[in-house]
Amino acid sequence: MRVLLRVLAPLLALALAAAGVLLVIEVVAAWVRTPATSGLLVPWPDWRVSLEALTWADVPVPGIAIGVAVVGLLLVLLGLLARRHDIALTSPAPEVTVTTSPRVLARLVGRRVRAADGVAAASVTATGRKVSVGAQAWNDAAPELRSSVACTVDTLLDELPLARRPRVAVTVQQRKGPR
Repeated sequence: MRVLLRVLAPLLALALAAAGVLLVIEVVAAWVRTPATSGLLVPWPDWRVSLEALTWADVPVPGIAIGVAVVGLLLVLLGLLARRHDIALTSPAPEVTVTTSPRVLARLVGRRVRAADGVAAASVTATGRKVSVGAQAWNDAAPELRSSVACTVDTLLDELPLARRPRVAVTVQQRKGPR
């Protein structure tokens, strides 16, 4: 979602900048030419005549208004949904707010899990509500590894000053190959 915002924001900025440049060019052209008969790049008088002929009851006006309202609402929702979902930590003082990112929590859990015995590889994703661990075990360590990794993650989460403890989900796969 944030990638969409990173693409959409420069595109909207470029469109607004182009409109601003066009407006500046038109204003300067109107100042330079004393008998302002028509715009330099935009046919303002023709547009004015067309817009004067429209009323609020004409078909395109409500459609355009609804379309602009829907696009605006979608942009507002996109902005609200793309916010950072930080994980709250317990505050050392009432006036201090402490947070961490899900990526940092995933890295902490990943390092601890990869350092555990019997783990060949691990992938971790974390949110404020759930920590998902996918561990790969060597051939002989697979049966008891799930509970071991879950215990390791639980111990780490107990050590961290998290305001709300996320659920832990662990999946283990056997890895074939030499140790």
